Amino acid sequence: MSKPIVRFAPSPTGHIHIGNTRVALLNALYARREGGTFILRFDDTDLARSKQEYAESIEADLHWLGIAPDVVVRQSERFDLYDAAAERLKAAGRLYPCYETQEELEFRRKRQLARGLPPIYDRAALKLTDEDRAKLEGEGRKPHWRFRLESTNVAWDDLVRGPCHVDCSSLSDPVLVREDGTYLYTLPSVVDDIDLKITHVIRGEDHVTNTAVQIQIFEALGASAPTFAHHSLLITASGEGLSKRLGHLSVKGLRDAGLEPQAVASLAVLVGSAEAVRPVADLNELAKLIDFSHISRAPAKFDESELEHLNARLIHEMPYEAARERLAQLGADEGEAFWNAVRGNLTKVRDAVEWAKIVRGPVTPDIEDKAFIEAATGVLPAAPWDATTWKTWTEAVKAATGMKGKALFMPLRLALTGLDHGPELAALLPLIGPERAKARLAGQAA
Repeated sequence: MSKPIVRFAPSPTGHIHIGNTRVALLNALYARREGGTFILRFDDTDLARSKQEYAESIEADLHWLGIAPDVVVRQSERFDLYDAAAERLKAAGRLYPCYETQEELEFRRKRQLARGLPPIYDRAALKLTDEDRAKLEGEGRKPHWRFRLESTNVAWDDLVRGPCHVDCSSLSDPVLVREDGTYLYTLPSVVDDIDLKITHVIRGEDHVTNTAVQIQIFEALGASAPTFAHHSLLITASGEGLSKRLGHLSVKGLRDAGLEPQAVASLAVLVGSAEAVRPVADLNELAKLIDFSHISRAPAKFDESELEHLNARLIHEMPYEAARERLAQLGADEGEAFWNAVRGNLTKVRDAVEWAKIVRGPVTPDIEDKAFIEAATGVLPAAPWDATTWKTWTEAVKAATGMKGKALFMPLRLALTGLDHGPELAALLPLIGPERAKARLAGQAA
């Protein structure tokens, strides 16, 4: 088997959302696992809406996810290929000019529905003579161009959905070229897949209905169709479809929120599959879990609360070396002992900033029972402090005051940190250190 060549083909008309990212990850990780090639193809033929800033944002998102493309191409630089393909289809009689306006087409559609007929294009334009076309163009009409479908049953073996087929006699001949000469998605996509030697088209199931049409275009251009895999779509936790226009769960937004790329990738790839959703810190390991035949056909819910949970689990297991540079950028690098002490209480790496402030101070202590705190201060162990100091101290405080359990531990935590929750004080106390601890126990901000 030859190594796969796959593509992710976003339009740079906005920031990509997590649904787009699911497509990108399945393509990139499949190519990685099989030693293939991952191509980023910008579908930017809509020159008015496509923006360089969005293209740059998409590339930044892919780099952040760890799936930088092997090749980047832009459809806006490939119009010569599309023009040549269109001329071939015209010469073969498969691409023909039509002159109806949208209003005329809508009238025909309603008339067919009223008669109980399927609302497909009636191919009236094929009956036009040269004189008819010349007359219409003389009136100022410009043609749009439709691809003439063969009335056959097109079948393919989908890696996700299994055997699929579409009766093309039930479809309208699709418009491939608009009146102004610009291309709709379909023809450039097929031409690029042929030119770039794409072996697998892995995309959302919303493209299933396009597949039969595209297979016929592949064949009309003398090429074999690639293998298709149409996976289920992601929806929000409330059941809404994702929209780039509305900004639903954009990757940029998730990144700016401080989430880990591995958490985002794990949920995007594993949700809606036979695999249990869990954090997978290594993309190579995540790639091994992809099995197209195990992806459910039902829409999968991408739940932000589940993403937060996965993110926290990744942080709790993250080694200091993986976090050190980011802690330094945040001004919160207090060393490996600090990271190991606080990571179990973090949801995001940037949450460590608050605990670095607790360690460094100043902290305003919360002291209600001064007598108890004075007694505890009186049995405070001498320096140096280590991981055993907390246990030694609290046993001495218990003996001196008779307090135990929450009545013993909570006043000490409030005095030392000003908070009623947080990391184990056995690990935190040596980081706070004797001088700051004594000052706080004395009621001073330190």
